[in-house]
Amino acid sequence: MKQRPSFPAKLDDTLARNRPNTVGKVVTATSKPVAHIAPAAAAVHTRPVAVAVVPKGHGMESSAVRTRMVQKLAAQGISDPQVLHAMGAIERHRFVDSALINQAYEDTSLPIGLGQTISKPGVVSRMLELMRNGQTGQLGRVLEIGTGCGYQAAVLSLLATEVYSIERLRGLHDKARDNLRHLRLANLHLLFGDGMEGYAKGAPYAAIIAAAGGEAVPQAWVDQLAVGGRLVAPVVTVGATGGAQALLVLDKTPNGVRQAILEAVHFVPLKSGVA
Repeated sequence: MKQRPSFPAKLDDTLARNRPNTVGKVVTATSKPVAHIAPAAAAVHTRPVAVAVVPKGHGMESSAVRTRMVQKLAAQGISDPQVLHAMGAIERHRFVDSALINQAYEDTSLPIGLGQTISKPGVVSRMLELMRNGQTGQLGRVLEIGTGCGYQAAVLSLLATEVYSIERLRGLHDKARDNLRHLRLANLHLLFGDGMEGYAKGAPYAAIIAAAGGEAVPQAWVDQLAVGGRLVAPVVTVGATGGAQALLVLDKTPNGVRQAILEAVHFVPLKSGVA
């Protein structure tokens, strides 16, 4: 795997703006890219969090509320011990608005502003388990499409040696940076830019995970996925009305890509550009 790029970084304006209508078949958009990483917000560079220590306290600060959440996830069928540990180690209440803090450990999605949501713990853990695909150790380099409030990025940082997380909405990029500052995660890099382009400078990726669903997986993601890597993303199901989505698992093999469509999910739509 090649050496990661230095920071602060900037998304390359010369990246091709190809948009797929199916994996392996692309149509070319006419709009020019407008994605840049703000130098001051490109990455979080500090010491890694001590993942084995779960803070103690009262109420939302108590490890007991996270333990109960993890027990519910296990009861739902999540069995990967590293996923369960990571879900229990990251304090979800730090990533939601204060008015919703009492719902932080319920299995529900919550609004985080700008029309976006933080996904249900059950969906997050399910996608992470699919992404890990039974591996016993940490994954290598991972790309997350859609940082949102930063919660899943924090969990990912405990499961991979390095995480690049890209967000197209400036307000959420800044919010995630603020939410994550206290964790001091040296292996997590926050990028502001068009997630549909991925981040070629960090490729190849052992895994790619997306928090927004389109009609097809962008070809850029497939290109940036390492051979032997896995991509997990929601996609709009063929022939579905109202933009119904399902989870897609895509494995990149030496002989091409292999895809499987799993259960129904509901994510925000995948969009291009920055705002």
